[in-house]
Amino acid sequence: MDGNVETMFYVKNIEVNVEKNKEEIPVLGYVGVKHKAAGWKGSGSMTLYYLTSKFRKMMIDYMKTGVDTYFDLLIENEDKSSSTGKQTLKLTGVNIDSIILSKLDIESAVLDEDVDFTFNAADYINTFNDVELE
Repeated sequence: MDGNVETMFYVKNIEVNVEKNKEEIPVLGYVGVKHKAAGWKGSGSMTLYYLTSKFRKMMIDYMKTGVDTYFDLLIENEDKSSSTGKQTLKLTGVNIDSIILSKLDIESAVLDEDVDFTFNAADYINTFNDVELE
């Protein structure tokens, strides 16, 4: 963020999705409707521990200036006890949809929040090893 690498140790879970935009194509002599891919959109969601103000500050800056913040996000999956190796996904152009500006919950031992986002591009830096299942 802003040219700095931030370790996001406060992420509890994250899920990244890609959805194809499809158009319906009618075909003469075909009773059904065929489909053609016409682009894609990337989105995701993550649950964060509520112990950083980074995203809240980004939203306040946007509210004051109208200048939005986009950043890159690296997601690594690795189990050192497994032969699958490591997978690293890089998302670029990540943009937060909404954020909780303030939260109070006296019944919860740990506060968390769900954050939805979009992204503009994705690429794998590392992929899992091929593993034979027995």
